[in-house]
Amino acid sequence: MKPLGPVPAGYGAIDGVLAVGGRKVTDLVAQADGTPLFVYSAAMLRERVAQLRAAMPQRLALHYAIKANPFVPILELFSELVDGYDIASGGELEIVTQAGIDPSIVSFAGPGKRDREIESAIGAGVTLNLESEAEAARAIAIAERVGKTPRLAIRVNPDFDLKGSGMKMGGGAKPFGLDAERVPALVREVIASGAEWRGFHIFAGSQALDAEAVADTQAQTLALAARLARESNAPLPHCNLGGGFGIPYFPGDEALDIDMVGEKLGDQFDNLPAELADTQFCIELGRYLVGEAGVYLATVIDRKESHGEVFLVTDGGMHHQLAASGNFGTVVRRNYPAAIATKFDAEPQEEASIVGCLCTPLDRLADKGHFPRADVGDTIAIFCAGAYGASASPAAFLGQGPALEMLV
Repeated sequence: MKPLGPVPAGYGAIDGVLAVGGRKVTDLVAQADGTPLFVYSAAMLRERVAQLRAAMPQRLALHYAIKANPFVPILELFSELVDGYDIASGGELEIVTQAGIDPSIVSFAGPGKRDREIESAIGAGVTLNLESEAEAARAIAIAERVGKTPRLAIRVNPDFDLKGSGMKMGGGAKPFGLDAERVPALVREVIASGAEWRGFHIFAGSQALDAEAVADTQAQTLALAARLARESNAPLPHCNLGGGFGIPYFPGDEALDIDMVGEKLGDQFDNLPAELADTQFCIELGRYLVGEAGVYLATVIDRKESHGEVFLVTDGGMHHQLAASGNFGTVVRRNYPAAIATKFDAEPQEEASIVGCLCTPLDRLADKGHFPRADVGDTIAIFCAGAYGASASPAAFLGQGPALEMLV
């Protein structure tokens, strides 16, 4: 038997059935006309932002990194809750445009921006986070050709990373950003071009649960920003401190202490060097804002035994929840939080594996977990499905197609 990850706070039961937003998931499935289905809780999204606002210094703006979940109703909800958005492609630029988001509060990062993406961003008034000198030259040339003043920032590859992070985005050779020692020269070039100078984007890592590590990285980021501003001999209007806040997925994971992070960052803000006295600061968060507010629902279509093991075969799978299957950057496969949604408050009775409908042994959503007995027609739930689920999984694999999505 293998342990399951912790079910996030905020979920309950009605008549023994998992409830989201005060509604039984069976009712939500009926409304959607079936599964597989992602359900996102508006109340949990609002609560997460409120918790962050209470913990972080008032000076700190909050941006949503839409790569975590670009579902338009979520973007529209966040228009009431966040101060800006971060995108990473021309496709995401189209999404935020269609959602009616003000492009002046959008920034665009990514190491492989095509000329047409750069032109669209400049035309819309989005801030481009430049990833190299060559990208800067292309952006400046495109802006001259279209007769627009570009809004340009520089993404910095810091000489440190976020300790304990799931993905290290800085430190050493990286495809992301410009090595720190080369930044001042490019700052001067950008300003000399007549572009609107927007500052730095410094992102050292993601999916960290250690508050001390996050706080230490933020302190290093502020020190680096001050040094680069001083060496550039230019004011620093804005600095994106990155994100990196993680959520508990696996057995033994503990939630990030955001109160500690906020307190230590507040101390840093109270003692900023002169170069940062007038700088606007933000953090960009994706997974931390939306991850725990989403649940993936699938229906058991077969119950079978093989060599004494029980398999609950569902109409969902890794084509919608690649990360839960262990095939999205996980070295050792561990179980996400999972439950039999139609028997949410029942006691576990058996060991069973939850698998999908794809013809590959990789399609496993829970491995030998301890569950109440489930039969054909029961609904299963995979939690922590609000980030890097529907849009980060191979929905077209084997012609299965995308899952339904709903904000409640």
